[in-house]
Amino acid sequence: METVETTEVTTTTTTSSGKTIPESGYVPPSPPPNFFALDFALRLLLLAATVAALVVLVTSKQTIRVATNLPQPFSFATRSAYFKNSPALIYLLVALSVGVLYSIITILSSCFAISRPSPSPKLYFHLIVFDALMAGILASATGTAGSIAYLGLKGNSHIGWTKVCNVYGKFCRHIGSSTIVTLVASIVLVLLVVLSSYSLYRRSH
Repeated sequence: METVETTEVTTTTTTSSGKTIPESGYVPPSPPPNFFALDFALRLLLLAATVAALVVLVTSKQTIRVATNLPQPFSFATRSAYFKNSPALIYLLVALSVGVLYSIITILSSCFAISRPSPSPKLYFHLIVFDALMAGILASATGTAGSIAYLGLKGNSHIGWTKVCNVYGKFCRHIGSSTIVTLVASIVLVLLVVLSSYSLYRRSH
């Protein structure tokens, strides 16, 4: 029997730059991964967290009756606790309002990016900068509101500040819940910064 040897011949083409590429069997490099679907989901979570924290904060009002030294029928008076009474909580309100607006704007940008096959690296860079800035704003608001919540819960015996959460229980629960959800929103923004940074890194390598 005769053995017939076959040799595979690959046809090549020379480009204008002098590089030779094969005509058959050439697989173009795959585009860098697009994580904007995950980015979009995280931004929806950011919107939900900031809206929930804002709603809980603005509804944090409680009115109680306290005894007075006045004769009947004026032996009781009413006192109210509201977030407007504290500059720290007003700052939290402003930060959450900005967070809601920012999340809506970036959700629209994510929708635009998803519709494109290859988002611009400039978009990634802008998202990293603004996400980091927004994370700092929400984190600082969380810290200020958390300090007020802690004083209301524990007080400060060294300077004579008494705790009030044993009296304004509903108010303190609202403030605490709003602070915790704001912290969650800050963590989501940190994750968005990491995701955008990784996406930009993959596009540059």
